[in-house]
Amino acid sequence: MHAEIHEQPEVLRRIAVSEWDTIQDVARTIRQHGVRYVILAARGTSDHAAQYFKYLFEIENGIPCGLAAPSVVTLYRARLNLEGALVVGISQSGQAPDVIEYLNHARAQGALTLAITNDPKSPLAQAAELALELHAGEERAVAATKTYTATLSVIYLLSEALKDNASAPESLTTTAEQVQQTLALDATIEAVVDRYRYMRECVALARGINQCTAMETALKLIETCYVLCKPYSVADFMHGPFALIEPGFPCLLFAPDGATYPTVLESARKLREGGAETITFAHQPEILRLARTPIEVPVAVPETVSPIVYAVLGQLFAYHLALARDLNPDQPRGLQKVTRTL
Repeated sequence: MHAEIHEQPEVLRRIAVSEWDTIQDVARTIRQHGVRYVILAARGTSDHAAQYFKYLFEIENGIPCGLAAPSVVTLYRARLNLEGALVVGISQSGQAPDVIEYLNHARAQGALTLAITNDPKSPLAQAAELALELHAGEERAVAATKTYTATLSVIYLLSEALKDNASAPESLTTTAEQVQQTLALDATIEAVVDRYRYMRECVALARGINQCTAMETALKLIETCYVLCKPYSVADFMHGPFALIEPGFPCLLFAPDGATYPTVLESARKLREGGAETITFAHQPEILRLARTPIEVPVAVPETVSPIVYAVLGQLFAYHLALARDLNPDQPRGLQKVTRTL
């Protein structure tokens, strides 16, 4: 897991060089089909990438996006009218049976279909009319790291290609450098996690385009550390769930610069007033001063690509916490690399 976390800058550079031409071709096909909305089918880590897709495409491309419930098709056998839709299946392995079946159904019901996968020869890639490859190489750790940020990177490039932004590969290369700088926090995070060695429950908080970061970090803590972690948007958390807050309650707070920063900052103030044990990942010193454990991100990152950079922080935190708890993050109990659900 640790080695694959550190491979991520190179994976991003590889995508920028190797997949841009294909992404531009896919963008042209999407435009030619007059796609009016997008349905996203995924599970687990890939479902968190789908959340990023939804926010990014609605914000940057003005295309409404929704998340599929695969069982509507696989178990309930509903027939959906998908004329004018782009249906995207996301699976790092390309082996998810329910996602594959959903794409097959969507194609039969008139949708344009796209697969995003690390295996261009996988059943998912074969099921879709269009396919984009992650170029991450083999991922041996059960917990997905490099394939997750690779998925986000492909999604980012596709969004930019739909806007005819020819400089997008250079922007992704810059993001790879920012990930490289962020990885320098490895030792810093290792030094702070021992305080949370006996943590049994916590929440992961973010908002907007980084909601996927909270969701992905929560999953990493659950599967590698066996910590009960619930992800929330700060906008939701400040309603009923805020009742959880008492002195010492751990909250991982992701606060990159951008449109959501002011509301996350206000939430940080309320968490401090409530006595929360806040672990804050941010670039701005104003919000870091409110944290019990501040993790200063060394670079200011554009909000559209910030989930790629901030995901790495969650990965490192989960990895080092697992080691502090005398666990093996490469072999979580009861899990395997490919999970097949119907």
